[in-house]
Amino acid sequence: MQEQPRTPWREDLPLMDFIENQELNWDYVLVCKSTSLDSTEEQKRGHYFSVLQKKGFRIKKVRDGKVTFYGVRAPKDIFNKYVRLLRNPDKGHTSIEDPVSPTSRIRIVHFILHNTAVGFKGKEEKLQDLINAKVFEAAFPLHTRKDETREGLKKSWARWRDIIYVQPIEEIRAYYGEKVALYFAWLGWYTIMLLYAAVVGLIVFFYGFAHFDNSQISQEICTANNTLMCPLCDQNCPYWPLSDTCTYAKVTHLFDNEGTVFFAMFMAVWATIFLELWKRARANTVSGWNLYNWDEDEEELALELINDPECVIKKHEHSYWRSMAVLLGAAVVIAVLIGIAQALVIYRVVVTVSFMRSSCEFVREHANTAAVMSGAVLHYLTIVIMTKVNRVISTYLCNLEKPRTFTERENSFTIKVFTFQFVTHFSSLFYVAFFLGRINGYPGNYVRIAGQWRLEECHPSGCITDLFIQMCVIMFLKQTLSNFVEYLSPYLSYKCRLVKERKCKVRGEDGSEDSAAECWRANYRLGAVHVFSLFDEFLEMVIQYSFTTIFVAAFPLAPLLAFLNNVLEIRLDAIKMTRLQRRIVPRKANDIGIWLQVLEAVGVLAVITNGLVIAVTSDFIPRLIYLYVYGPCASKNTEGINCFSGYINSSLSVFYTKDFENLTQVLQSPRYTNIAECRYRDYRSSDDYSFSTQFWHIFAARLGFLIVFEHLAVCIKFVAAWFVPDIPQRVQNSNLEMKKDHLLEELSMMPEESDDILKAGSPNSYSDFLMDDRVIERSTEV
Repeated sequence: MQEQPRTPWREDLPLMDFIENQELNWDYVLVCKSTSLDSTEEQKRGHYFSVLQKKGFRIKKVRDGKVTFYGVRAPKDIFNKYVRLLRNPDKGHTSIEDPVSPTSRIRIVHFILHNTAVGFKGKEEKLQDLINAKVFEAAFPLHTRKDETREGLKKSWARWRDIIYVQPIEEIRAYYGEKVALYFAWLGWYTIMLLYAAVVGLIVFFYGFAHFDNSQISQEICTANNTLMCPLCDQNCPYWPLSDTCTYAKVTHLFDNEGTVFFAMFMAVWATIFLELWKRARANTVSGWNLYNWDEDEEELALELINDPECVIKKHEHSYWRSMAVLLGAAVVIAVLIGIAQALVIYRVVVTVSFMRSSCEFVREHANTAAVMSGAVLHYLTIVIMTKVNRVISTYLCNLEKPRTFTERENSFTIKVFTFQFVTHFSSLFYVAFFLGRINGYPGNYVRIAGQWRLEECHPSGCITDLFIQMCVIMFLKQTLSNFVEYLSPYLSYKCRLVKERKCKVRGEDGSEDSAAECWRANYRLGAVHVFSLFDEFLEMVIQYSFTTIFVAAFPLAPLLAFLNNVLEIRLDAIKMTRLQRRIVPRKANDIGIWLQVLEAVGVLAVITNGLVIAVTSDFIPRLIYLYVYGPCASKNTEGINCFSGYINSSLSVFYTKDFENLTQVLQSPRYTNIAECRYRDYRSSDDYSFSTQFWHIFAARLGFLIVFEHLAVCIKFVAAWFVPDIPQRVQNSNLEMKKDHLLEELSMMPEESDDILKAGSPNSYSDFLMDDRVIERSTEV
């Protein structure tokens, strides 16, 4: 590559004549550590700024101790080209001095600065390469102190007292651009819709709470003092009475009752209606911004041509080898994440056994609950660690694909990070929901890990409480600790920088006080933002949405927790973005992008998993079969009889202790000696321990329910999606009117053919006109 000529950049170039207030006149600021004039870094900086000056940029240099600031202002003709090429996309939001809106101005300058390549010693580098090489420390657009829009956002949005008020989306768009505005519009809409789900979830929870002490199943467990359960571990574990789990059984009924099925179906419909109504709200919003038919590829091509008319457009690339490498890499990562989930299972098994062997009676009685809760905390810690690892791996895989545009890169990155994060968050939950207690075998023939540790068993009243505890711990820790760190980290960092700063005015090259540089310094103190800052906010909310919908049948309070979190999250993000962080680069957008497809996929998965939770995890189906086939009410003689009487005894199988692999390992407590049989949760014959007829009846009912539930839920989703149009009629009609006006405008600019014909000669009649040779000749030429 041929090195570009090194024209020294001039610091004494005059500013434009109409500039008066220096604080408001700089589009971008670059910051670096002061170095000697003959250093490589200084030479690269000079070369970079000389290229910018050739493009008409104005540069202002200010030193402040060990830090040097460079203010950058773009020439007006760049923005005139933008208006010309894209047919004035910011119409109605501009002034005579600035042909584009402030957000478009920042976006254009950002694009040019980051795509200006300079050659140094045979190597071509762009701004990001220079930042990576420590030539520059930072580059950012400015929060200006006297900006009315920002001051208005501080007073009406970024304050805790405004927590119950509607967000000023138009003002957010005017200052941060359409992409940020759409994020907060979506987040506000999601939060409002969560309120309805939270109310229904509370009703379902209180329904279970009202029957906390009245459940026949709980009463049977609480009075089963003579029902001895088989030991929960192999060595030094005693028999135990079923009544010891009385409280656990009552808690289980809070989340495993008749309202569970209704709430799961409700949330399937809710997820569909939420997305359909959001599509309508989004259409209304972007139509008002004249962005409904906005084309991102066209804008990026225009920016590339403005930056360099002779540029070679980057083409779309696809390689089957690269795609195969990406798929294999993603498969390996998912396998590792599933392996981590299995390690958590082993941890729970080992901890449960350890607690069961404890000399403390309280620890033995609550061994399973302690193992579940500690496992949930450990799961949260793995989420925190793997979140950072997943981002690094996703970036590497994304670079292998070589996406053409920023949006393609963002979409590719989004899919990979979300997939890895989803597996990290939910792999352990899927095990608890669908495998816990179902693959562990039975007494005398247990399935063991490494031939030593038995897998966990479900509680006699079901496994759904284990799933509830796991979700509750992870969701509570994630929402509280994550918000705590997300807000306090930039706040404390900002305060520390203020303490370290010298309390003096920044002075220019001539030693005079410089108000513009004071503004640059104030922005430099703020926390840094990166290109995927908004991505992090979206990812956090979509993971929360997954928790709220996928296993909501086991955790009806999830929408309430999500609603309370989001009410705080909106103001936390507003304060952080407006007061604690540098200005994010505004970007145009007419939708939330790939996140909409992710939300729709989560909605479909939610229908499947909630159906499985009710059919497999919950005891809803076994209770239903007992009620109509095996219970006392099956004979239709229900007078004075509770239809669930005897259910617990029916759901527990008998095991003869003589069939234990090693009976001497069972701890014989003084209270229970010479035990001939014990009970365990399963539907097996006491003769040969094979599955009983009742098991197959329940299995068939589970399968039938799952098919009916999912087909019904999917049908309701499709009907709801059809019933609520994505685009309101008002928006469709408005777009038709706009197209009509545009065509009429184009038509009015065309020359009148009749005038040309009349100039050539006017026929006396219509027939003469048709026979006119000149007209025929002209038609032939055409």
